[in-house]
This record gives sequence, structure tokens and C-alpha cells, in this order.
Amino acid sequence: MDNSQDLRRYAPATERNREPILAILCQVLPSTGTILEISSGTGEHAVFMAPQLAPRDWLPSDPNPDARASIAAWQQSAPCDNIYPPIDLDASSDQWLVESKQPITAIVNINMIHIAPRSAYLGLFAGARRILPVGGILYLYGPFKQGGVHTAPSNAAFDESLQLQNPEWGVRDLEEVIAVAQSHNFLLQQVYPMPANNLSVVLRTSE
Repeated sequence: MDNSQDLRRYAPATERNREPILAILCQVLPSTGTILEISSGTGEHAVFMAPQLAPRDWLPSDPNPDARASIAAWQQSAPCDNIYPPIDLDASSDQWLVESKQPITAIVNINMIHIAPRSAYLGLFAGARRILPVGGILYLYGPFKQGGVHTAPSNAAFDESLQLQNPEWGVRDLEEVIAVAQSHNFLLQQVYPMPANNLSVVLRTSE
């Protein structure tokens, strides 16, 4: 790739968290089907996860055109047969383009709900409920408060910095997130402690 036209973006946390996240996904994802990644960001997770999760297919998405350009550039630099081109998807929308396109068996959402307005994470659960089959997996990764309390001073400082950037952003309370999930017929399957005071939250659709 010509570096003068290299549209790839980089997120330093990706290299630190991608292996632990992959280990959890290998345990909880269905063995086949299409995995929709909501808010793929730079695209680094997509190009790392997809080849290691074959024969599953990986569908990246992001509402930001610059992010989608980065995802496409990463795909060009690391071609993989089981990853789709990125699609434009805003989690807060009341209809997702993918709903009429293809079956989705699981949804992966990494580091979004704290760097997004509340409407985005509420929309995430509503959309996931619309498109996932019974027993479908919704995977969340990021920092969470537990019992209304930050789990580490670094998370408290991070939360403060997020809210200074945008008052609608902020580290969410795990119990609130689970309650919202349950209101959309998701059951909590497991919470996994992760590096850097983050959590993996695995939810499953019920009837």
C-alpha cells in the first residue's frame, strides 16, 4: 500500500486487548454464521479476529465514513476471505441496513457504549433483539462501574475525561446495562474480568 494514501487508523489499546478478547470469543461464539461487529472503529480488531474465527464470517460496521475508510484500508493490507466490506450502521437507528440483508448469529461490540450517547447503547440492545435468533450472542467489552462504583482509580479518571469531552459519554453501570439487556429479552450468560480493569459481558437472547 502507498503510504501517502494509507487510510489506516491505529488504536493503541487494540494490540493489548485483542488476544484476551479473542480467547473469550472462541469460547462463546456459535461455531458458524455471520458475526456483526458494531462500531468497528479503526478496523484492527476486524482484521485480527476474522481469520482466527473462520469458518465464521465477520461483518464490520461503523457510522463514521473515516472509520469505514480505515477498516477498508486494513482489509486491503491484510486480505481475508471471511470478512465483509464495512457497512454504515448507527446503533441508535431504529432500523439497521443489515436487517434485510443476511442472517446474523452474534454481535460483537468493543469499546463503544462508554464513548457514545445513551441512545446508542439503548439502540444496540433494541437492534440486537430485532436481528439475533433465539440463543444468539451479544458480546460487550469495555470498562464498567459495578454497584455504581468504579472498579479502579484509572477508570474513574477515564470516566471524568470522557464526560469533559461529551456529557453524554461516560462509563456505564454494569447493573443498569444488564437491566436494559433483560428488558430486551437478553439473559446474562457470563461476566469475565479482563486486562486494564475492563470486562467482557456475554449476553444471550431468550424466547
